[in-house]
Amino acid sequence: MAQVHGGRLVAQALKRHGIDHVFTLCGGHIQAIYDGCLDEGIRVVDTRHEQTAGHAADGYARVTGRPGVCLVTAGPGITDVVTAVANAQRAGIPMICIGGAGPKALCDMGSLQDMDSVTLMRPISKWSVQVPEARRLKEYIDSAFRIAQSNVPGPVYLEMPLDLLMNYAEDDEPATAPMKPPRPAGDPSSIARAAQLLRQAERPSFLIGAQIRWSDNREIVRSFADAIAAPFFLNGMARGALPYAHDGLFTRSRRTALQESDVVFVFGTPFDFRVDYGRTGTWGESTKIVQVDLDGSELGRNRAIDVAIHGDSGLVLQQLLDAVGKKDASAWRARLREQEDKARAKMRAEIESSGDPPNPLWVCHEVGKRLGKEDIVIGDGGDFVATAAYTIPLQWPQLWMDPGPLGTLGIGPGYAMAAALSRPHAKTVIMYGDGSFGLNGLEFEAMARQKIPVIAVIGNDAAWMQIRRGQLAMYSEDRAVATALEYTRYDKVVEAVGGKGFYVEKMSELGPALDAAFSAGVPACVNVKIASSEFRKNAISV
Repeated sequence: MAQVHGGRLVAQALKRHGIDHVFTLCGGHIQAIYDGCLDEGIRVVDTRHEQTAGHAADGYARVTGRPGVCLVTAGPGITDVVTAVANAQRAGIPMICIGGAGPKALCDMGSLQDMDSVTLMRPISKWSVQVPEARRLKEYIDSAFRIAQSNVPGPVYLEMPLDLLMNYAEDDEPATAPMKPPRPAGDPSSIARAAQLLRQAERPSFLIGAQIRWSDNREIVRSFADAIAAPFFLNGMARGALPYAHDGLFTRSRRTALQESDVVFVFGTPFDFRVDYGRTGTWGESTKIVQVDLDGSELGRNRAIDVAIHGDSGLVLQQLLDAVGKKDASAWRARLREQEDKARAKMRAEIESSGDPPNPLWVCHEVGKRLGKEDIVIGDGGDFVATAAYTIPLQWPQLWMDPGPLGTLGIGPGYAMAAALSRPHAKTVIMYGDGSFGLNGLEFEAMARQKIPVIAVIGNDAAWMQIRRGQLAMYSEDRAVATALEYTRYDKVVEAVGGKGFYVEKMSELGPALDAAFSAGVPACVNVKIASSEFRKNAISV
């Protein structure tokens, strides 16, 4: 044992938990942690805005399965990261945000950037606390990792005053080693009731959400769907759990399934706006519901359910499979497949359509053709990203990453930096709206400077189209304000900061531009002027 400074203690604790990258924007209050990271072999990745550092910590967790870590300085450094922490909290992502603070002796005396950040962070984190003394830094980091990963994952905020990070303490190891977070299986009586409903069902359907990402048994989705001949709908980080060609995977007929199923099994998906809060009309009046969630308090929120199971999605799927064995609802699945095939055929017609500028579905299809087996796709935007989510087929270990239910724009660069560093052998692609690029576009300078190759594909329709479409329908064009943009050369922005840029207005230009971007080895931007499409005609944005 030896006496080391607080910043080194922090780095030692992070390394114990498998952290090899931290994300930051520099600040005087947290410099000691950087110094410790250099000693412990942890790469310090810098961004141009603290929000991006927070999103990168979020993205790191999604790719690796371990909490990501961001370091932000006091005062405005902390307020800048609030959006990223709130996004992680709503999406159920484990991350650790470490915030600097002035010396404890000067607290509430008006020191530089002095503020009560612990209270600020409390509503949007699972735990928000100030570390009381240097000798307890490792203890609090261990607790942060445990809390961030337990039950429904989420963000933790640790405030570390400057004097704690500069003080010295023993670098002895904590008594408790890092451990896997506990994950509950379903109560046996509830599993028995759910299994009975599945056996009796003629028209069962399954919704599987992002919580499956945090299950050690997440690969069960494929074997479960092989045994249970029913429709499966995947959202969020569950996308890719079934191959696009799997007989059980459905993407375009969910509303019919919810209306006509006699029982729907809902895994790790709250009854929020994405499923119309479970309301009759979208859901069948007599449809029975089995809800599975890591958050017991989420069960039965917004609507009555028939079976409530507090549990890990992967473990509960295994329990159901063990109880039921096989289920043949292929007649129901085939009937729904007819509608699915019609919707996919309509998509296919747009994908195969010709004309300049290119159709957005065709652009997304062309990107999908170039993806490797472990590549990562990030959706940062509205209309174009929603199109990409339905058009680009993915299969694990490929990943789809979007902000989740908070709908935060600007997540792309942070997620992409973390993804590219966590899977350096794979490609990382941001499917971008032209509006969203403007939020954190200068992060391409940070990527170019730190040699983090990321490919951005911008669907440029010169508008905040997800909002503008409804605005035009409700108010008319002469009252459609704040939603029109220009066909701006965002590719030139990326070129100016050290990347490669390509501008596409014709179908013939897209393939060569994508090929060049995928092989560039530096951050690259393919800025595509896209045509209008009927694909998202009736989409709403609230």
